Amino acid sequence: MDFYGRKNLWKFLLFLFAVAIGALTLFYTEGFLQQLRQEEIKKVDQWANAMASIQRADESSELTLATQIIQYNSTIPLIVTDVNGNITHTNNLEVPKRNKEERMQELLQQMKEKGQFIEVLEAPGKINSIVYYESSTLLTKLRFYPIILLVVISLFIIIAYLAFSGARKAEQNQVWNGLAKETAHQIGTPLSSLMGWLELLKMQNVDASITVEMGKDIKRLETITDRFSKIGSQPALIRTDLLLVTRQAVDYLKNRSSKKIEITCHLPREPIFLELNVPLFEWVIENLIRNAIDAISGPGKIKIELQEKDAKWVQIDVSDTGKGISAKSLQTVFRPGYSTKKRGWGLGLSLAKRIIEDYHKGRIFVAQSVPNEGTIFRILLPKLE
Repeated sequence: MDFYGRKNLWKFLLFLFAVAIGALTLFYTEGFLQQLRQEEIKKVDQWANAMASIQRADESSELTLATQIIQYNSTIPLIVTDVNGNITHTNNLEVPKRNKEERMQELLQQMKEKGQFIEVLEAPGKINSIVYYESSTLLTKLRFYPIILLVVISLFIIIAYLAFSGARKAEQNQVWNGLAKETAHQIGTPLSSLMGWLELLKMQNVDASITVEMGKDIKRLETITDRFSKIGSQPALIRTDLLLVTRQAVDYLKNRSSKKIEITCHLPREPIFLELNVPLFEWVIENLIRNAIDAISGPGKIKIELQEKDAKWVQIDVSDTGKGISAKSLQTVFRPGYSTKKRGWGLGLSLAKRIIEDYHKGRIFVAQSVPNEGTIFRILLPKLE
């Protein structure tokens, strides 16, 4: 499993952990609320019994205890009615003085709909009054506790994840930038030596076609060194003919690829000028062509087609007759580490995406891919305004 596969696994495990915390919180809180509801029901029942005791006033001790029970209820909203439904007593209700009677009837109807009431018996089997009640203020507030807790936990996880991802990305960028600059520095020494050997071969009257091709390769190494040295800094964009740059990149690889693979380039006749960083854009085209070559086992075809899509975009398609890309891999093809080869770090398409989208403000994506038939990579570049 690659780095991004492991990272996605950790994301999934973190999500499951958050869900587990939320579920346990809700389970515990709901159990706690159930116990609290039962306690309040008992209190209301005691309150009703206290009322019955006051009405009977059998013994002075009972009267004193019943009075205390009624007085100590300062949290549970109550409405007491007689057997005919007339309100006889209320407790812990905040009702405005204006339209008080109307509001009291509305509250009574709400309590009846909830079905929370206790019948006060004057004698066995004889109902004297009915006590309707609602959840206390404390219980109502506690209902929002798990929601608030879940929100806090979610915010914490989101902030932690964003901080982790940002730090990880910054660290990776520093590593790759440092590696690229060091690579450019290391290539410089043998490159200078090769230039000296080439001049020596020219003095020895070696076949001119050989020295010309060697000169092209040395020039290409200089371009590669320049590309690596600029990674991590904002590249300069220059008004350039897109057709010329594309043809140069295609011709260079065409002369150094297997003759079994037919590489064709279809370009408009009129030049198209865009803001480009030539070394980086050439590298994108070369990378797509190399990937296409690797995807073809045996004879095959690669076609580079450039056209003006509309008034805003220029479209470049690089298509091949290779093995294609699976539907599963389409989601990760531009991520660092993706590669179908045993060798390589899988950075080509990731860097291509960064060059096209971050530096040139364009788009690059897989326009079409059919297993065992081929793939089309599409680049969209903005026209000059």
